[in-house]
Amino acid sequence: MLEVRSNQDSIIESKENMLIAGYAVVFDSPTKLYSANNVDYFEVVTKEAFANCDMSDVVLRYNHKDNTTLLARTSNNTLCLTVDEIGLYFEAELANTTAAKDIYELIKRGDLNKMSFAFTVDKDFYVDNTRYINAIKTLKDVSVVDFPAYSATVVEAVYRNFDNMEAEAKETIAKEKLKTVLLTY
Repeated sequence: MLEVRSNQDSIIESKENMLIAGYAVVFDSPTKLYSANNVDYFEVVTKEAFANCDMSDVVLRYNHKDNTTLLARTSNNTLCLTVDEIGLYFEAELANTTAAKDIYELIKRGDLNKMSFAFTVDKDFYVDNTRYINAIKTLKDVSVVDFPAYSATVVEAVYRNFDNMEAEAKETIAKEKLKTVLLTY
């Protein structure tokens, strides 16, 4: 027989978790770094860039600033990083701090919607006025930023719908009860 346990407080707490996700890096998406003498200079991160990258202790920050509260970290699994065909995807549960709450609200409103990353380069090459980064040695941080270098990046608040959980549980229990009744006849 199906048994369901629910603690309403834990569901309410889960609703308030500050979850964000997005792409801190988008592969093969050129960005203009600067202009000099009427020439634009670009940078591109290739799909191979994270193949051997050390991402063992990466922090999530706001605007790369050391003097702000850490928002999440890979070493305690509050920040998860995944390399896929698009780029460097991340999911994070922000710390329950005043700074994180403020940043989360700005992400929810869309005031903050872009990302950046701090890294050390292992291998790169140039073609004309474009730098291609094809091996990153260490990823230091991913940051929610006001003004990104790479405009293709994105960060959004993640919403998990717990509103229908009680109704779904009741429906599952009712179906199991009906099965039990039918099997006993």
